[in-house]
Amino acid sequence: MILRPRAFALVLALAALPAMAAPHAPTLAVASLSDLTTVPDHPYDENANADQAVDAAFAKARAEHKRVMLDLGGNWCGDCRVLAGIMDLPKMRRFLEAHYVLVSVDVGRFNKNLQVPARFGITERLVGVPSVLVADPDGKLVNRNDIFALADARSMTPQAIADWLAQWAS
Repeated sequence: MILRPRAFALVLALAALPAMAAPHAPTLAVASLSDLTTVPDHPYDENANADQAVDAAFAKARAEHKRVMLDLGGNWCGDCRVLAGIMDLPKMRRFLEAHYVLVSVDVGRFNKNLQVPARFGITERLVGVPSVLVADPDGKLVNRNDIFALADARSMTPQAIADWLAQWAS
């Protein structure tokens, strides 16, 4: 194929553009988990109607052109509580709310609300919690191969958690 000079210039200009990347995570003032002032005891509403909350999140995400972030976990889980503490930091909360519609889903001790991950084809036993599912407003899971990355949140730095959460933002 032979390109005309104008077309060739356009191809060169497009190639020089940076790739579309996720927004950068906010820089957190909390350097280590020991610096967290609060870690919620009960970040998951054990009485919530998970299906209703997820449906409402997708409706809101479609209206606001955002992704949905589903945080699957249990109140007994230390890693889940650490994640909730990081997500509750003011800078992180503002970032997440700007890019996602958030839903926390109580999965008990891997015996409750498992129909939620099943909606995305995840029918095997969850390997760990928190399990974080990120989906487009149309319901397509965008992090299928990385949903268990935060299951060991206690061994991560707050900034590493923030960076992981930000990589899926649109």
